[in-house]
Amino acid sequence: MSKKILFTLFVLYSLANVLHAQQGYNLWMDYAGSNSQSRKNLKFLAKSIYMEAGSDILKSVQNEIEIGLSGLLNEKLNFSDTMENDNSLVVSKVSSLKGSWSQSMDVSSERLGNEGFYIRNSDGGILVTANTDIGLLYGVFRLLQTIQSGQDLEGLSLVDAPSVDLRMLNHWDNLDRTVERGYAGFSLWNWQKLPEYIDQRYIDYARANASIGINGTALTNVNANALVLTPMYLEKVAALANVFRKYGIKVYLTARFSAPMEIGELETADPLNAEVRNWWAQKTREIYDYIPDFGGFLVKANSEGQPGPQNYGRTHVDGANMLAEAVQPHGGVVIWRAFVYSEDDETDRAKQAYSEFVPYDGRFMDNVLVQVKNGPIDFQPREPFHPMFGAMPQTPLMMEFQITQEYLGFSSHLVFLPKLFEEVLQSDTYVKGKGSTVAKVVDGSLHRKKLSGMAGVSNIGTDLNWTGHPFAQANWFGFGRLAWNPETRATDIAEEWIKLTYSNNSELVSLLRPMMITSREAVVNYMNPLGLHHLFDTGHHYGPGPWVDNLGRPDWNPTYYHNADENGIGFDRTKTGSNALEQYSKEVSDIFGNLKTCPEAYLLWFHHLPWDYSLNNGNSLWDGLALKYQEGVDEVSEMINTWERARPFITPDQYQEVKMLMDIQLKEAQWWRDASLLYFQTFSGTEIPEGVPRPKKKLEYYKSLKFPFAPGIRPQWD
Repeated sequence: MSKKILFTLFVLYSLANVLHAQQGYNLWMDYAGSNSQSRKNLKFLAKSIYMEAGSDILKSVQNEIEIGLSGLLNEKLNFSDTMENDNSLVVSKVSSLKGSWSQSMDVSSERLGNEGFYIRNSDGGILVTANTDIGLLYGVFRLLQTIQSGQDLEGLSLVDAPSVDLRMLNHWDNLDRTVERGYAGFSLWNWQKLPEYIDQRYIDYARANASIGINGTALTNVNANALVLTPMYLEKVAALANVFRKYGIKVYLTARFSAPMEIGELETADPLNAEVRNWWAQKTREIYDYIPDFGGFLVKANSEGQPGPQNYGRTHVDGANMLAEAVQPHGGVVIWRAFVYSEDDETDRAKQAYSEFVPYDGRFMDNVLVQVKNGPIDFQPREPFHPMFGAMPQTPLMMEFQITQEYLGFSSHLVFLPKLFEEVLQSDTYVKGKGSTVAKVVDGSLHRKKLSGMAGVSNIGTDLNWTGHPFAQANWFGFGRLAWNPETRATDIAEEWIKLTYSNNSELVSLLRPMMITSREAVVNYMNPLGLHHLFDTGHHYGPGPWVDNLGRPDWNPTYYHNADENGIGFDRTKTGSNALEQYSKEVSDIFGNLKTCPEAYLLWFHHLPWDYSLNNGNSLWDGLALKYQEGVDEVSEMINTWERARPFITPDQYQEVKMLMDIQLKEAQWWRDASLLYFQTFSGTEIPEGVPRPKKKLEYYKSLKFPFAPGIRPQWD
């Protein structure tokens, strides 16, 4: 091939990389991007690199060194076959360290555990070590991020290990490649081309997850299809598992509880039936034949029409333990979701999961985790923490956060969700006294659990930038950071993500960090202020629908939750109402139940109050509600102004993409304000206060809006 052709191919390849970087494909791993000035004094790292050889994971480690350091340093890397005292970088397990590198290992290997790592800069050389291959991979990613974000490596000494065992994404992906509550294109998994065709995106997906410590992925929707458990699909799943294994990621599948009937030709799926139990045991052995390190099953049962053990008069324990027995010989786990609410139970929906699961504490097998949503309703912009956290001391409770923005403006709105995650994790349950935070329940430290986990419902799709909105990448990134360590602060996550994604320029960081931190509160204000919740339009949850009252079940209707009438608004969950507060500890119940101590952010979640109730600032409830809606709109306007001030520090493409999305967000924030206030005004009978613009359209207009093809739900073609 001629030099001219080679040069042309190089130019085209470079242009393709630039395009990917500009459009966000490289996520927070754009090593060849900005920040080059801060890395000039680190070129010594390329001089003599010793990389331990061996497993496929170690090959991934070397690959990341080559991609990362060559991009960061813009230097040719020189690898050494031997570990010498003068190596510039040594990446090796503790057990393989030699000479001065072994002597520089001044922390106990026990501190590192199975996935932790130690990074040290000593005498002009950097050591990355761990007890395991996966620990080395995590350590190398952290070193690259440290360099990329412009941190000073002088005297660097970092020991880090995850606090949570299972750190996983839940993909609500269907086999037809639609994604339930997905707003970034179609499913990544191209089942038609698998197993032969391995898309580069599968590899880059694994790299991105490993870079933030995620070690598991559930490929399929919790509203499960049994076909994924058939050989035709298992060989496809195995092909993905072969890719992910090289990055320390296990594959999990959702188990349709009625699978023995649907694909097994049995007449029942009763978990106490011997034939059913044997079928699941055989099916599990078959899965492990395809995927030796299969993680286990994620199950949604007896919820929103999904089949489960209650169909046969059995309990959640019966169903979960049947599957746990099947995977136990192989080292697998069962993750049993607690998102249940029965159409036959007329009590407050917020109480039902607690009522169904807490009595079974201590009866689940040791390899069962009960996966609990962060709040007792359904991923609302703000909810109090779920009362199950802390109430099941003998059962591992796995946190379920939603990374995708089902109730938070889809991929059109900028919402930094780690602030929501932090708020929940730092909530105090008081179950073992002050300081008994949800984070300590989740990581297992509060009750000394042997197994812990955190799951995030994925926001990832086929869009070039993976998540639809560039800033939605920060929610994926932030989830990984918090799953690794639930005590991490949202401000630190925001700053790190800005530096890795855009630039470590201090002016840019000082602009974008507060914008990201306040963005979630802005959404709460223009959608569900003062503790209102579940006011979304039917099915697609796109936009406001507080007037909806005609759905098949009371608890599917927004009117069930806001209870607005001429006397006031809000859901009474005190002793005079549903008494959902009794499910919390006395300390929490006393705080939320007393109007003098209940934070106004949760006011209408726990109390039904008159329109003229006086808020802390002296405004009436009606005026305060209207002003909160306006505050949310104003905060979006301020975000737009902030983004304009950030313009000199980013590329034109980066600026324009987010600017267009922010314009959508402002328009929709105004829509939420106007539609909601016009509806609630029919009950309050009071004028909209000064400082809030009068809506330009009538309530009937907002009620007439229809969105039959809104993203995130299966298209209806008839």
